[in-house]
Amino acid sequence: EVQFVESGGALVQAGGSLRLSCVVSGYNFDEAGIGWYRQAPGEWREKVSCISSTGRTTYYADAVKGRFTISRDNARNTVFLQMNSLKSEDTALYRCAPVQCRSHTMWTEADFNSWGQGTQVTVSS
Repeated sequence: EVQFVESGGALVQAGGSLRLSCVVSGYNFDEAGIGWYRQAPGEWREKVSCISSTGRTTYYADAVKGRFTISRDNARNTVFLQMNSLKSEDTALYRCAPVQCRSHTMWTEADFNSWGQGTQVTVSS
């Protein structure tokens, strides 16, 4: 069974930091780019960041560039999203998925339909 399990979300004050984790099982993690998306209530889902299978390519949305850092630990089938200098506009449900990761964009693998529950990030101003 394919599982993408997100964790690490919390309620934090503006300017604070969080580290999200995405643990993957039942999927060829070593050969997969992994990306983070977020969706705020009443908003469309938006791309946040991704990392290629080798870790050599990363992508960041303009809104998070310079504040968020993505990394991966292939030994633990885990991708991390370090979020610093959090802003109220970062408040959203964050979810991860396998993606095609390019330096300027990312898109979800077409055959993926095993979205996890996500992890809620709430930033108070």
